Amino acid sequence: MKNKELFGRRIQEIRKQKRFSQEQVAEKAGISSNYLSRIECGKENPTLDMLIKLGDALKADLWEMFDFGHAVSTKELKEAIQKFSQKADEETLRTIVKIIKVFER
Repeated sequence: MKNKELFGRRIQEIRKQKRFSQEQVAEKAGISSNYLSRIECGKENPTLDMLIKLGDALKADLWEMFDFGHAVSTKELKEAIQKFSQKADEETLRTIVKIIKVFER
């Protein structure tokens, strides 16, 4: 998935979590609801000024709007862990195993 699509999904997710309609967020950000819809679909490249306005309208920090960690699939997560473990040194692997054992309890 492309970053614009991830960003759009994240904006939509934050908006829905806070129970805002597209119309409410668009009005607060000074844009049309159609433009917000295109952002949420990953079809627009909002400027930095627009990102700040969206953050204010959503009552969200910029970092929160770019937190895409939740959007990856289980397959992608497993691949990332496998890739990381192949490159990690023994000490790092031992630390990771300890952390995993804490979650297994």
